[in-house]
Amino acid sequence: MSTAKRKVVVLDYGFGNVRSAERALAHVGADVEITRDYDRAMNADGLLVPGVGAFSACMAGLKEARGDWIVERRLAGGRPVMGICVGMQILFERGVEHGVETEGLDEWPGTVGPLKAPVVPHMGWNTVEAPEDSELFAGLDADARFYFVHSYAVHDWSLEITNPAMRAPRVTHATHGERFVAAVENGALWATQFHPEKSGDAGAQLLTNWLHTF
Repeated sequence: MSTAKRKVVVLDYGFGNVRSAERALAHVGADVEITRDYDRAMNADGLLVPGVGAFSACMAGLKEARGDWIVERRLAGGRPVMGICVGMQILFERGVEHGVETEGLDEWPGTVGPLKAPVVPHMGWNTVEAPEDSELFAGLDADARFYFVHSYAVHDWSLEITNPAMRAPRVTHATHGERFVAAVENGALWATQFHPEKSGDAGAQLLTNWLHTF
């Protein structure tokens, strides 16, 4: 499928490397727009939700821009959404930073907490452990490296699928001091803890794989 006419909105809610994401998506052939306009975000083929900084601040900015409604309603209609870095973290049930608990979007159960490692933040290139049937990492070698910048992570994946007709989410892990969730593919909702827009050729392949799903 050609990605040349795929319209992607990078949600501009004040917390994300929107220009880097725009350039990376345009590089792989998407028609990209940076906006917080509700209708444009709802009607795009794909929605990218970036995120940098504190979980609580990102959630406040997202709600102020009605991003929580946009994500929820797009997913209710099976419309593709992808979260990056804190944009992935806020998809979980809650985040805990410095003892302060903040509710997330609760698309997935789980808590974002401090990364326990000798050196924090986890900043730099790292490999991941992707499932063999991953669409997100299709065409990439097992030793492909991605760029991470984070001090918090989801340590335990706890979503259980009890309906045999439903496909179980594909969960990718990475290790820095401890094992943590590095990416999730769950129907129309995909997310990465790392920054594909800063991950060179590997990140470009990953974004291309996402575009090929819609």
